[in-house]
Amino acid sequence: MRILFLSENFPPESNAAATRVSERACYWIAAGHAVTVLTQAPNFPHGRLFDGWANRWRQTGTLDGMRVVRVKTYISANEGVARRTLDFLSYMASAVFFGLFEKRAEVVVATSPQFFAAVGGWLLAALKRVPFVFELGDLWPASIAAVGAMRPGLALRLIERLELFLYRRAACVVALTPAFKANLVARGISAGKIAVVINGVDVPRYAPRPRDAALAHEYGVGDDDFVVGYVGTHGMAHGLENVLVAAERTAGEKRLRFLFVGPGAAREALIARAAERGLANVTFIPPQPKEMMPRLWSLCDVALVHLKDTSVFADVIPSKIFEAMAMGLPVLIAAPEGEATRLVCADDAGLAVPAEDPQALADAALRLMGDEVLRRRLAAKSLAAAPRHSRAFQAAAMMAALEAAVDGEGHAAAARVEAVGAESGG
Repeated sequence: MRILFLSENFPPESNAAATRVSERACYWIAAGHAVTVLTQAPNFPHGRLFDGWANRWRQTGTLDGMRVVRVKTYISANEGVARRTLDFLSYMASAVFFGLFEKRAEVVVATSPQFFAAVGGWLLAALKRVPFVFELGDLWPASIAAVGAMRPGLALRLIERLELFLYRRAACVVALTPAFKANLVARGISAGKIAVVINGVDVPRYAPRPRDAALAHEYGVGDDDFVVGYVGTHGMAHGLENVLVAAERTAGEKRLRFLFVGPGAAREALIARAAERGLANVTFIPPQPKEMMPRLWSLCDVALVHLKDTSVFADVIPSKIFEAMAMGLPVLIAAPEGEATRLVCADDAGLAVPAEDPQALADAALRLMGDEVLRRRLAAKSLAAAPRHSRAFQAAAMMAALEAAVDGEGHAAAARVEAVGAESGG
């Protein structure tokens, strides 16, 4: 199959969408499919071009057998609604224009976030007269309204109408969580065309390993330190101020440390607040390339997953959960009760505490530090769960949805994906 895939983020960027799209496509390439990715010059999340890159109108290359076409966009940091929207719209326009000059694909796929990539995918598919598949990675605009980045009003209502239009016009929708599917069905989208393909991890890239001595020395992590690590975006959706409060309440526990790794709009404010409070038990590590993730995870005894206490975020499953599982780490999740907490508890891979409850978070961290038997049991269960969430299965399941769209049977995409799960025992 010839696949044209729109994703604003792509390696060397290392956020969830970039990783998901690239790692999954590697399996498609290995199976003999042809994949072209329409993306931008790498700059996320700081809105600065990565070293060695230029923001040209069009530049092409290859990555692991994929053809990669990068188009010019208005570059903005991951903050500020107006500038980010201009960034999104410029990518949409460039991707559609330059996508017209790509060889005819059998299907056009676009992933969210961001939402306007999906608009571009639908338009490009319509112009090329091929099926459009919408990979739903986030309930946008509901998620940006939930963090206060967009207020209720005419603009939000218009975007919601456009959102529903895309769901209806897509040959099928691939939702990353069952809750996303339930949301769409409740809003009138046919259940049969919505396939659920939960996010995962490329298991061969990760494995339990001893603490990286060089990194530990560089960032002042001692041999006896018990590290609760948050590895991922420090954004408005994550409520990480709560973690600083928990760190403050456990400051007397000399072994317990909280480690933050990654980029995001809230990162500098978090660093400033930790300094103001004199939190010597909190360490911040700058954003790192994807290939560094196993080394960074090795510093951690527990993987922290944290989300704001907002109902919208009960529907998401952060990808860091799956990386932690593949590293054999117990998961400490502080999130609204929902998809992610159910997954962690069903796999017996960690502990769940209420969202934005710093005392509950502090107590759980102390419990894990003090109970080695519990920690080892959760770690073993976490590692055992990783293969059930493999990128290889995700790639096969999504390919079933794409084949349904190409065959003119997008209405049966859900059934085809479920059949893949049944065959694999998933």
